Amino acid sequence: MTAIEQTEAARPRGTRLPRRARRNQLLGAAQEVFVAQGYHSAAMDDIAERAGVSKPVLYQHFPGKLELYLALLDQHCESLLHAVRTALASTTDNKLRVEATMDAYFAYVQDEGGAFRLVFESDLTNEPAVRERVDRVSLQCAEAISDVIAGDTGLSKDESMLLAVGLGGVSQVVARYWLSSQSTVPRDTAVQLLTSLAWRGIAGFPLHGVEQH
Repeated sequence: MTAIEQTEAARPRGTRLPRRARRNQLLGAAQEVFVAQGYHSAAMDDIAERAGVSKPVLYQHFPGKLELYLALLDQHCESLLHAVRTALASTTDNKLRVEATMDAYFAYVQDEGGAFRLVFESDLTNEPAVRERVDRVSLQCAEAISDVIAGDTGLSKDESMLLAVGLGGVSQVVARYWLSSQSTVPRDTAVQLLTSLAWRGIAGFPLHGVEQH
């Protein structure tokens, strides 16, 4: 059950939940409010009301709005990183790896909860703790991609990172555009188009020590 689904299931006031379930419920409610209103316009009152709890209950779990936002951001940064790593590990065929990684970004932005907005479109990026988390997950995703590129091509770490940052950046920017523009292009077609573009570039680098796929 997702955090938002747990919010719906536990919304009536007075419902007693185990601490972890209550925390997940509150995070689900916070996600709904932050995605809809942005950080600055959201209030703890709104989140408590959305969760169907009193403000004291909310403050028992999170001492303030920033701490709640950061907990939510940590959750969804980890989700993105896990998706990218899973995509990279899903096959040894390099073209399929590119496709799986592109699709991981599309799936991430298409998630109905809109959590990607907290990572890629936050209105709080001037807050050092937020900026650090957003930069870190982008770097970690690039490092995961870079490790595969370096291992397959023999390029240096710095060269591989440049390519990896480019692939990751293109993936998330195009995926966000595809979603926001309400494109008529189906997701699988969009992923195939972007994969073809990326593969024509990355395939130009010869494989290191093995026959090219």
